[in-house]
Amino acid sequence: MWYPNFINNIVFPLSDVLLKTSYTKNLVKWRKYDLLSADELEKIQINNLKSLLIHAQSHCKLYQNIQFKGENPFEWLTQFPMLTKEIVRTQESDLLTQNPKKLVKFCSSGSSGMQTCVYESKAELQSNRSILMHLWEWSGYRLGAPIVQTGITPNRGLFKSIKDIFLRTIYVDAFVHSEPQILKVLDKIKGKNYTIAGYASSVNLMAETALKYKLKLELKAVISLGDKLFNHYKTNIKKAFNCEVFDTYGSAEGFMIAAQKDLNAYYILSPHVLIEIVDDENKPVSDGTMGNILITRLDGYAMPMIRYRLGDLGIMLPKENYPKKRAYNYPLLQQIVGRETDVVKTKNGKSLVVHSFTGIFEHISGIKQFKVVQKNLNSIDIEIIKGESFSNADVDKAQALLQKYIDDKTFKINFLVVDSIAPSKSGKPQMIESHL
Repeated sequence: MWYPNFINNIVFPLSDVLLKTSYTKNLVKWRKYDLLSADELEKIQINNLKSLLIHAQSHCKLYQNIQFKGENPFEWLTQFPMLTKEIVRTQESDLLTQNPKKLVKFCSSGSSGMQTCVYESKAELQSNRSILMHLWEWSGYRLGAPIVQTGITPNRGLFKSIKDIFLRTIYVDAFVHSEPQILKVLDKIKGKNYTIAGYASSVNLMAETALKYKLKLELKAVISLGDKLFNHYKTNIKKAFNCEVFDTYGSAEGFMIAAQKDLNAYYILSPHVLIEIVDDENKPVSDGTMGNILITRLDGYAMPMIRYRLGDLGIMLPKENYPKKRAYNYPLLQQIVGRETDVVKTKNGKSLVVHSFTGIFEHISGIKQFKVVQKNLNSIDIEIIKGESFSNADVDKAQALLQKYIDDKTFKINFLVVDSIAPSKSGKPQMIESHL
């Protein structure tokens, strides 16, 4: 452990002084937040929300006509309109509070169908990096410990290549995986105390390869990020790598939203974000009910993102269901269901989420991969890639189970055998493609 201690206690504090950054200071702040009570965390969230809304109303053209009533910032929040990707894209200047030339611009992958670009100050960017690293610490990882990281920046350049060596990072290109590439990585980490942090789909491919070749691996932890951690992914990963899997939830628009620690539920980083769950008419739903996720970033002043509709569906855990013994006192998100476009709808009012399909296909070994495409309320097309043990009985089984869920004999389910299934624009797998 001497090397992580050296990195965390000497190198980064010294670099903060030399570069006038605040990485270590922010990291220490979040470690202290972990120790606070629910009431203390709520007070911090209220104060942060109040400060942000006052700033946004005073400095954003989009919000200048909002009038605050009373002293409750949660009531103020309801006066703010829902922020959509289209508004962010077309009214960028009305949201900015600083000169964009002095800010850092970054964009989402566009996997939801529309790329969104936002701005942060350098201080806000540093804060986000500290929060991300703190979430990784929840898995037991410390900066400087050996890690495999998957991502979509294969051209590392000189600086990132040096950083990877310095921080003992094996970087794996997640755009395209091949069995030889995966086997090479697994051979490097065999018998060593590695953590893996990467897209759930990428790590699952590594796990499947390890299981196929009966490799005996024991990792320290796996940190899932970037795309959906399905139950069968988690099962594969735990079986292959003999370690715990910690899922995280964030977005490319600058939100570090929530993460797992000791529960299946997700701890929401309430000093950083506020979550609302609303229905399709933008009305709040009760805890325990699925709805659209709205996010407000509480420490983003350069371009306030208030009531931003991510395009994700989620469920808040009812407070009466909070475990009495839990690691932290942050509020809890029960489940991240997926994107709002990751839902199949029927004329009789049924909604099938991704899990409705994965719960069936994960038990049909003859179907290697699938994708559901919906163009109308009367039918779906399911593209499938055959596995080695495929038979027509696999299709019949899937058809029968899906028809049972849908409960509408007029609803057509068409199976199409294909050679390949294209990923989304971000390079991640897309299991449901809705054109409704």
